[in-house]
Amino acid sequence: MKNHLKFKIYNLIHKKMNIKILTPEYVVFEGEVESVLLPGKNGEFHIMKNHAGVVSSLTGGKVKLFAKSVDDAYAKNLTKENEKDSVFSYSIKSGVVEFNHNKGIILCE
Repeated sequence: MKNHLKFKIYNLIHKKMNIKILTPEYVVFEGEVESVLLPGKNGEFHIMKNHAGVVSSLTGGKVKLFAKSVDDAYAKNLTKENEKDSVFSYSIKSGVVEFNHNKGIILCE
């Protein structure tokens, strides 16, 4: 039991958050992020590591990824918000997000 608790605490601290953004045409982004800001139907909402599971519809706006870096294969799809912070964005018309166990998938157009 004691080792199980240590494992849970370790995962809470060290486990990364992974996000995948998909459109019908291609994979916009897939990788580790610190958090993601999403345009929800009732306003923007922020998902961070260890967030409770959620399924939500998205409205038009910017999906903002807070990440230390972005793989070059996906950088062409994203806009860097500013040079100071590591914030990358992708504009959507609508979509849906599912997030659970530090893994999120955003289906959008």
